[in-house]
Amino acid sequence: MPPADGPPNAAERSAPRGGWTALIDDIVAGRWVDPATGEPAAVPYGAVVIQESLEGAEADLVHPHGLGDRLAVVADEATWEAMGRRVAGALGALGGVETVILERPHADLATAADLKGHLEGASGVVAVGSGTVNDLCKYVTAGDGRPYCVFGTAASMNGYTSTTASMTLESGLKVSLPAHAPRGFFVDLDVSAAAPPHLAAAGFGDCLCRSVAQIDWWLSHRLLGTYYLETPYLIELPDEAEMNARAGLVGKGEVEGIGYLYRVLTLCGLGIAFTGVSNHGSMGEHQISHYIDCFARERHPGTLHGQQVGVASLTMARLQQQILAMDEPPTLRPTRIDPDGMERRMSPEIAAQCLAEYRKKALDGAGAERLNRRLRAIWPELRRELLAFAVPVDEMERLLRAAGGPVTAAGLGVPLPFYREAVLHCREMRDRYSMLDLADDAGLLEDFVAGEG
Repeated sequence: MPPADGPPNAAERSAPRGGWTALIDDIVAGRWVDPATGEPAAVPYGAVVIQESLEGAEADLVHPHGLGDRLAVVADEATWEAMGRRVAGALGALGGVETVILERPHADLATAADLKGHLEGASGVVAVGSGTVNDLCKYVTAGDGRPYCVFGTAASMNGYTSTTASMTLESGLKVSLPAHAPRGFFVDLDVSAAAPPHLAAAGFGDCLCRSVAQIDWWLSHRLLGTYYLETPYLIELPDEAEMNARAGLVGKGEVEGIGYLYRVLTLCGLGIAFTGVSNHGSMGEHQISHYIDCFARERHPGTLHGQQVGVASLTMARLQQQILAMDEPPTLRPTRIDPDGMERRMSPEIAAQCLAEYRKKALDGAGAERLNRRLRAIWPELRRELLAFAVPVDEMERLLRAAGGPVTAAGLGVPLPFYREAVLHCREMRDRYSMLDLADDAGLLEDFVAGEG
């Protein structure tokens, strides 16, 4: 493989054999057999199309997916100019088209309610955009079962092919809510390659977390017996290597780099169709990013979720590798729960919601001793298993820099004291067990956090 900041050789300058949707086509069509179950894939998508250009093909792409003849095209101001105007014009061949252009939208329940009103009378919805536009459209249409398709305009996140929507509740808490899949997901690589560079860097950051999320998920499985499935990694890992080899091309906005980035984002999203959960790509590192989004308030620098995930992935990698360097297992104690502190940091309403989740994984005295016995029994084996998933921190940082992503809290623009708060307390938000929980229950997290900068 070429270095992350260098060009690939001549043999590597084209799309994968079979095109940009090789393997993806087999999964969507049900031809790929899951080795974990021996059963053919069954995912809720009609088509995934990734090509260098889709100009002139927009109506033909949407038509087979049963959206009817009263279409609503939803975009924001930037994505309307990037591709929305073109898509709306082309879809006129299928019937009536109404356009909804959202002004600086947020993926929250109030915006979703407003969008639902604008979409009354539409038989189907076509989203043109990335994270926020897609989440709003998939959440609103899932509520009444209307079909929707999405034209991606930036390789900024892996939610295009997921069946959940990342939404902010009225309380201000950001959560993943059930939604539904698009009938069709369409990517014009020329459009995405021309998007602002920080968008692709965010998508790369969202992919960089794979190794740390896998370590967290396997740790939870081995210690607590929680559900784990290898399938998402089987379909994603070969393309992760190809994407990483082209990290520099992602940073330069070149079609080849953006194409491989889209493949990994798409395959990661498809993984949810097999697992029913997002754990394979969302563990401790995502909790750090969610904490920033929920509680930074006026301290939030306006960074994207994926940019934050990239920096948080480096933090998690450092924590994981510090603990996995220990010859003897850490000794756990009952989980410290501080409801008053949570209320001060989060607000009483959000703290109550989070506390209910936090208590699900909290250890009492008996639980701590049970896990200590488990750790003593399997520690050498568990270390080997987890280290096999790991990517060295220096390599992760090199890749993220090459892709154009920030690598520190300062690079994000997040005040360091608040970033450290996020690392220390984000585990209180969710019931997913990660290395953050193990480190805190072992009395190691505070000292680690004090050294993060």
